[in-house]
Amino acid sequence: MTLSPARVPVAAPGVRRLTATLYGYSFLDEFVLLYPVYTLLFADTGLSVGQMSSLFVLWSATGVLLEVPSGAWADAVSRRLLLWLGPLLGAAGFALWVFVPSYWAFAAGFVLWGARGAMGSGALEALVYEELERLGAADRYARIMGRAQAAGQIAVMTAMALAGPVFAAYGYPAVGAASVLACLLCAATATRFPEHRGPATAVPDGEGWAASLRSGLGEARRDRSVRGALLLVPAVAAIWGALDEYTPLLARDTGAADATIPYLLVMIWAGVTAGSLLAGPAERLGRRGFAALLTASALALAAGAGAGTPAGLALVAVAFGGFQLATVLADARLQQRIEGTGRATLTSVAGLGTELATITVYGTYAQLASTTAHGTAFAVLAVPYLLVALLVAPRR
Repeated sequence: MTLSPARVPVAAPGVRRLTATLYGYSFLDEFVLLYPVYTLLFADTGLSVGQMSSLFVLWSATGVLLEVPSGAWADAVSRRLLLWLGPLLGAAGFALWVFVPSYWAFAAGFVLWGARGAMGSGALEALVYEELERLGAADRYARIMGRAQAAGQIAVMTAMALAGPVFAAYGYPAVGAASVLACLLCAATATRFPEHRGPATAVPDGEGWAASLRSGLGEARRDRSVRGALLLVPAVAAIWGALDEYTPLLARDTGAADATIPYLLVMIWAGVTAGSLLAGPAERLGRRGFAALLTASALALAAGAGAGTPAGLALVAVAFGGFQLATVLADARLQQRIEGTGRATLTSVAGLGTELATITVYGTYAQLASTTAHGTAFAVLAVPYLLVALLVAPRR
């Protein structure tokens, strides 16, 4: 029998410290001015499209290989350790890109960036949930994580707005230096996370990350509800997460001028941010409500993308907001069902499933877009969400 960690009364100062650190960490983690211009850096260095694609594959492969082992390491050692170590790897990668630009420097940077993402995935969710549980506030997890993701999305939009003038005035060195600084500040912020690993959550001494991995996977094998929650996360997160990469092409297909496309993308990101902020009010949605959310979002995506007009992208923004809300709720459902010591491990398994499913969506989209318009490809990829909604909906 797994004992629950000792609960303490709700301590407002403890929750405030945790959430303030989380929101600051989430903002700085995404406040990278290199994001909107790094493909330009690659092109200006002389890389071909094929070489760029190989770098993206290397990035994805690194995340796939390290996702689950890093989660097990977080369970065995310290979640906070991985949360401050990861941004330092990102800082080193971005410095390589800007100050010694070459194909191999870009490749090393993507490996470091992929490792950074893998270290944070699973460790952050596990730390936040267990600290909230210790404070008697686990029921606020969805609301708090939704706000944290909104902070990250605001950071992306802010970085997009600042990257243009900074790049125009000072070039790649300034954009790169700002990105490295953001990573260093993110690492410093991570050291402020509280972490209390009690007897019920710590791995026995001397057993290491392999024991964490066995514990997490064993719980998934034994508990059907955990398996279902694990599968739900990639089923919800992968498709719209992959489609986000193609929204500039969708916007261009509507006939919008290139100069207005960034504003249309900001509108879509605003929809995603709104979805994150709605996680609190929506956290009590049952299976029927969750299925309705997926259905409405899928229909909005198909209608908005299929309209072929800039105004139709407003519906795409609504759809992405719904999918983001569903993603936060799916993660909260997984955290609520995990009871053993392998919380970060199981969350990383869900992240691995999302990575693999996302790669599959990339391939599917490439096939669809080669024969149809981008709007049609978006509409076709909305259909799987209707199937997921059908599976989630309660049976009579």
